Amino acid sequence: MSRELSLRIRSGIVMIAVALVCTWYGGLLFRLLAAVIGLGVFWEWARMTRLGERTIRGLAVGWAAVAAVAANVVFGDPGFSLPLLAGFLVTLVLMAALRRWPWWLPGGVLYAGFGIVALAGIRDDDALGFVAMLFLFVTVWATDILAYFVGRTLKGPKLAPRISPGKTWSGAIGGTLAGVAGGSLVVLSYFSLGGWRIPLIALVLSVASQVGDLFESFIKRRFGVKDSSHLIPGHGGVMDRVDGLVSASFAAFAIAMALAAIQHGATDSVGFLLFDLAGRS
Repeated sequence: MSRELSLRIRSGIVMIAVALVCTWYGGLLFRLLAAVIGLGVFWEWARMTRLGERTIRGLAVGWAAVAAVAANVVFGDPGFSLPLLAGFLVTLVLMAALRRWPWWLPGGVLYAGFGIVALAGIRDDDALGFVAMLFLFVTVWATDILAYFVGRTLKGPKLAPRISPGKTWSGAIGGTLAGVAGGSLVVLSYFSLGGWRIPLIALVLSVASQVGDLFESFIKRRFGVKDSSHLIPGHGGVMDRVDGLVSASFAAFAIAMALAAIQHGATDSVGFLLFDLAGRS
């Protein structure tokens, strides 16, 4: 085993262990993890898109926005996080239009800020939050791992050669099937749920995770960088490891918000809404 591969495996084990421990305990510990991920993502986004070279003031406002959202998620009122993020985004969009700040700035605040809110909102503080987060983890991890191995084994037509030359349709399909199977098994191990709902949501999350991976590849190719950073030994940066997870969390949180709106503003947890547990014991 090469030194680089050994380092990559050890780092991967540590990251998975930290994620699972924080998910198990939930509460403040997981909210801190979500905040750290979001702040790391924004630092790497700003670094890759060279925001500091284009507008120091704009970058300062961006940091203030992400830090404020992170602080509110960890210590404040979670219900205020989305309005707070929306307020900052409106300001940054106006400044991008009027003062010609780069559009990558509000984009980065949205990506990092909503990532913090979505991850913390999915885990929440109840037992269903643990299952919902485990569902998300397994769906994304199974998708990522099987897409890699199936793609390398079967090869075939490229998925998006201009963005990520290594990804194939065979890998994407294999990863999606694995994500649907893995996510569904997690939920079915806790609840006796039939029908198409859980596999369909797992399908959406699996596809979203792969779109997120391609999106980060697009950014790196657009700005000519290989890794988002070198924060994680053997793995590159935070975005290199959580791009799919963040995008899948966006999708899961958005689905729950849509279901809450359909149910006339229901305030149930994300897990309760995703798993359609209304009326179940």
